[in-house]
Amino acid sequence: MNRICLLRLSALGDVTHTLAVVRALQSALPNAEITWIIGKLEHRLLEGLEGVRFIVFDKGAGLAAYQSLRKSLAGQRFDVLLHQQVALRANIASTLIKATVKIGFDAERSRDGHGWFVDQRIDAKSGQHVLDGLMSFLQPIDVPIPKTPTWNIPLSDTDWDFARRHIPSDRRVLTLCPVSSHPLRNWQPERYAAVADHAATHHNMTIVIAGGPSNFEQHFNGSIAKTMKETVTDLTGQDTLKELAGLLGRSTLVLAPDTGPMHIANAMGTPVLGLHAASNPYRSGAYHWAHISADRYNDAAEKFLGKTAQELRWGQKIERAGVMDLVTVDDVIGHMDRHLNTLSAPRNDHGPRP
Repeated sequence: MNRICLLRLSALGDVTHTLAVVRALQSALPNAEITWIIGKLEHRLLEGLEGVRFIVFDKGAGLAAYQSLRKSLAGQRFDVLLHQQVALRANIASTLIKATVKIGFDAERSRDGHGWFVDQRIDAKSGQHVLDGLMSFLQPIDVPIPKTPTWNIPLSDTDWDFARRHIPSDRRVLTLCPVSSHPLRNWQPERYAAVADHAATHHNMTIVIAGGPSNFEQHFNGSIAKTMKETVTDLTGQDTLKELAGLLGRSTLVLAPDTGPMHIANAMGTPVLGLHAASNPYRSGAYHWAHISADRYNDAAEKFLGKTAQELRWGQKIERAGVMDLVTVDDVIGHMDRHLNTLSAPRNDHGPRP
């Protein structure tokens, strides 16, 4: 197994999970040539990853994206394609990849005709976290699945310098990443403000807000900052994805809904207090930190669908108006207090923090 191609274009959280798959491949097959076909935005986080050749697929380019991919792959053939995305765009892209065997998802996790584009499927298994499902692609090629995933997001000294300028080394830091790309997963700004004020006054924490440059995020995060009574550093729109990873890596705790930065923080070794009602934290929450999440997924299932969470299809989203209001400020403060009270040092010593 010398030439391996991975197809995972998006999104940030899922690409972060796929990074753990790549690290497992590199550990087991150090001489393998790995090519990763990845989305344009997601590549910004992983650019510079050693031992991996990236082919960037710009979905915004339309037909030209496929023409560019065809050109980049001309004359190449792989021993295996790990086709880790079931969306139609990715399925079409897979037809341009020549591989001896193409491995895809089981029927239950497939859609958009995914099964027509692969030769072999991973075993069906319910109740898996998304990351564990992606790790299952290692089994058909006889690569052992590691007991503990590793990520090691490639960051430069410049990225860490940005984080050091904004994250003090002698204080506990709560970083808010409040905005999901799925609006119905978002919590209310005033609730974030109340939790952040509690963290500042009761735990002597420095408060940082992070987010992208969109007008919506600027307004949303600005509303949190304006509502807060305590001092806050709002870095919305001021960092790159790699600088964001550095910020998260130097934080003590991250507060976020089901969104990409949640998974980046987990990969950086930082505890994440996830906000879950629209999604199940044990499927799509922070991989190591589902147990400290504010979890109202079952309440959402009962209120909006008339069923318990156990009766739903695994991974079913409950993205309904008002669903995130089931997560209360008291819920989040309670989980925060219990977690922070277990820490003896001013900051939680975890992960790489230059």
